[in-house]
Amino acid sequence: MKVKDILKMKDCSGILEVLVEDSNCKLLEELEILEARTEDATTEKHVPYIQEVEDGYIVKVGKEVPHPMVEEHYIQMIEICVDDYLYRKYLKPFEEPEVYFKVPKGKEVTAREYCNLHGLWRS
Repeated sequence: MKVKDILKMKDCSGILEVLVEDSNCKLLEELEILEARTEDATTEKHVPYIQEVEDGYIVKVGKEVPHPMVEEHYIQMIEICVDDYLYRKYLKPFEEPEVYFKVPKGKEVTAREYCNLHGLWRS
């Protein structure tokens, strides 16, 4: 378990994020570490797409066709990690599955998103 890992509760839909590393944590027995997927195998797109703009980044889920955003199936959060800084936006059904992050440019930039049906994905 390391900082920024996303954990899912085994018996419910709750998800947690690791803020401080602790390999001796007894809660690990009740949680599973989610592995972010990086390749779409179906026509539905989940891998976050990062677009650099003048004063930050836009992260989209679905480069050409946006990911569905209905109550039964939607992106719950999109985040971007720029060097060691993490920025996150929580989404609701019917919002656009993209976020504009007005943040300083960095050398190492990655993005993750969490779909309520298909789990965690990263760029």
